Amino acid sequence: MRRFALIDRDGTVNVDKHYLSDPDQLELIPGSGEAIARLNKAGWGVVLVTNQSGIGRGYFGLDRLEQIHVRLHRLLAELNAHVDDIEICPHGPDQDCACRKPLPGMVESAVAKLGFDPKQAVMIGDKEADVGLGHAVGAVSYLVRTGYGKNCEAATEADYVVDDLAAAVDMILARG
Repeated sequence: MRRFALIDRDGTVNVDKHYLSDPDQLELIPGSGEAIARLNKAGWGVVLVTNQSGIGRGYFGLDRLEQIHVRLHRLLAELNAHVDDIEICPHGPDQDCACRKPLPGMVESAVAKLGFDPKQAVMIGDKEADVGLGHAVGAVSYLVRTGYGKNCEAATEADYVVDDLAAAVDMILARG
């Protein structure tokens, strides 16, 4: 069965901008696109899992998020990289949902679409909510020091702490 990397978007793949709502402001973290390309080449599936509370807060709509993701796909394609799926939680933190990280709803949706075992997956992100999602679905968790990661490193419950997505992928591919 194909293994999957579950990857947070903001602060892990792209530079975290306060409620990113402009596709032109999307900027990949150096080495992140190449890291995804290495996962692709090694046969791993890649799913982005991203809380997008800016939608629930009314800062921007799903159409704007789609434009951001079109640009993201284009930037990744320029590096021979792709993602199999992007799962979003559009809800604010005060809304009752089952998909906001660290709850498992986004991963459950991806599993239903793509048919993988989340216990054989890895979760990579820059916040404790990402680590918590990994634990909730039985995945090995990696906290990256990009984005907010350096601020929560001391108290993390992540299985591994690494500098960035590229370092996480190095470790994942070395471990097999």
